[in-house]
Amino acid sequence: MANITFKGNPVQTNGELPELGQPAPDFVLTKTDLTDLSLADLSGKKVILNIFPSIETMVCAESVRRFNEAAHSLDNTAVLCISRDLPFAHQRFVDKEGLDAVISLAELRSLDFGDRYGARITDSALAGLLSRAVVVIDENGRVLYTQQVPEIGQEPDYDSVLEAVRTMDKNTSFEDVCTKMPVGEHARFDDTDDACDDGRAGKI
Repeated sequence: MANITFKGNPVQTNGELPELGQPAPDFVLTKTDLTDLSLADLSGKKVILNIFPSIETMVCAESVRRFNEAAHSLDNTAVLCISRDLPFAHQRFVDKEGLDAVISLAELRSLDFGDRYGARITDSALAGLLSRAVVVIDENGRVLYTQQVPEIGQEPDYDSVLEAVRTMDKNTSFEDVCTKMPVGEHARFDDTDDACDDGRAGKI
């Protein structure tokens, strides 16, 4: 399980984010038009999973805005914004903000997304909701980047996410993947062959 915080208070999740280099777990989530979308439907695309507790909160809403803006400059990339909000809440936000580049998804009919991705909060007042995390999947369906945000009230590290997406392609080698483990466990691509900026590198 991941140990994170909410307003400085300890919170736990049901597991860890998917292992780097492994096939991403499939899922079925519900779009704002009430049709379902699976990971298999996005085969051949890079996929960013922007996972968060609720679109009704300030930080979650800002993450969707930021990823919507970034998505316009990403080639062959689907950006999915995922929470347990109803599709209707997602649709209200999409309409209000004029979002046009992300896919808003609800954990509605199938409730195993959070379990499969190790992102289900298991205690505190937020129990049952999804933690704030980002997972990047390459065109071959492999997990090549994860970021478990250590404090739920904190925004993701957008720059590291976008660096990972722009660096990878179908032939990306795991020797090119650098793992970083600061307070919030996450991995990212690095410009050097041997180490992350903080010197704590691990190869996959």
